[in-house]
Amino acid sequence: MSPILIGFVVYLLVVLGVGLYAFKRTSTQSGFLLADRKLGPWVIALSERASGESAWLLVGLPGAVMAAGMLEMWTAVGCCTGILFSWTFVATRLRKEVGRTGSMTLPDFFRARYPETHEAIRIVSSLIITFFFTFYVAAQFNGAGKVLDTTFGDLLLRIQGGLEGVGLSLETTTIGILIGVFIVLFYTTLGGFLAVAWTDFVQGLIMVFTCVVLPIVAFVKLGGSNELLPRIRAESHDLLSMTGGKHGLDALLGVIGGLSWGLGYMGQPHLLTRFMAIRRPSDIRKGMLIAAWWAVPAFWGAGLIGIIGLGAYGSGYFEDPETLMPFMAQQIMPGWLAGIMISGAIAAMMSTADSQLLVTTSTLSEDIYHKMLKRQSTPEQLARFSRIATVVVGIAAFVLAMYSSKVVFTMVSFAWSGLAAAFAPQLVLTLWWKRTTGLGVLVGMIGGTLTVIAWRFLPFALTERVGGVLVATVLIVVVSLFDRKAHESA
Repeated sequence: MSPILIGFVVYLLVVLGVGLYAFKRTSTQSGFLLADRKLGPWVIALSERASGESAWLLVGLPGAVMAAGMLEMWTAVGCCTGILFSWTFVATRLRKEVGRTGSMTLPDFFRARYPETHEAIRIVSSLIITFFFTFYVAAQFNGAGKVLDTTFGDLLLRIQGGLEGVGLSLETTTIGILIGVFIVLFYTTLGGFLAVAWTDFVQGLIMVFTCVVLPIVAFVKLGGSNELLPRIRAESHDLLSMTGGKHGLDALLGVIGGLSWGLGYMGQPHLLTRFMAIRRPSDIRKGMLIAAWWAVPAFWGAGLIGIIGLGAYGSGYFEDPETLMPFMAQQIMPGWLAGIMISGAIAAMMSTADSQLLVTTSTLSEDIYHKMLKRQSTPEQLARFSRIATVVVGIAAFVLAMYSSKVVFTMVSFAWSGLAAAFAPQLVLTLWWKRTTGLGVLVGMIGGTLTVIAWRFLPFALTERVGGVLVATVLIVVVSLFDRKAHESA
């Protein structure tokens, strides 16, 4: 057995062990969805960071930087800014509000905050979460397939041969996706939020370790700046420009496109769930500092992996640049350490997929089955229904991942943009602007979502992230003002 495979197997045993342990301590709906709000700032902060930065951090972002150069580093700046804003202006107020209303999900919070909308706001927000998260989880499974195929191609080929012997013909990437799906569904279905949070804690440590150590060692071993920078310049000076060689309005739009990733953090339900689950509001400040210290080295390290790969191998070396990180780890690191780092890429996928599966599950079980359909069940029965829903959503995401040819970065961008437009301005204005009304939030959800979907077919230079959030914000403000005026004059 290779050292890389040994490192990966050890990692899997750890996360599966956590899942079994959490299963014994999770028997109710509140425990399955929010771990009974008993987790402290270290676990919550690292869980929030690990689940926030999915397979795209170690797979998608280095590949994007390798393809586009330093221009893509504005994404790292935007993400770090968005993380800090979300912890500063959303976390504490949201935790206090859900504690007051007893809400366990984001649709449940909006329904409690705006009772005048009846079930409309719950239905719309639940449908939006289910739609975009199916794409998001599929992106994570795609990332797992790429990493496993790049790392354990020979092993997957042997598995492929064995399956063909019994009449099943599957590509090696599909087999890799299946392995990732099985692991995530196993511990998420068993342990719920408690298992997800603690496995995220481990995964977050591995991810930031990989983002810090791999680019440092690669920079030294692959020639340093004296060799890497001339190679990049020989290919194109634009690759080392923070504007990608663009000027004027084009340069500004490129920078805004990268920074706009930060808009999404306030609207991602799987991250907001962490704020809702933290033990007490006073833990938020400590959690914010932990999250910030994680984010800066992680994002810049992932970007540097792409730059170093560009200098070492050239932009045309890989058919798929998103395979750069696992390839580089195997090339320059000792086998056992490469196994841990590649586990970091799988960890990035699993830490987001499990969280998104859990949020989608909570939407189906708590918001639709329990609250909207008024099904009377015991806490144990609701937990059992949640586990079944987790498996169903996971299978749907697997099917989408198997038949999708989209790259991880593109799929994540679409889902991230949709969730940002549907929930970020809605939540921020709800928490900070007293004139916000339920009708304004509802119209903003619908308008923001439709804008993101339609934007991809329109010839606009700005990304759908900016367009969707901008349209949603305008709709919320305008409709809320008219709605207030109508009620005051009635």
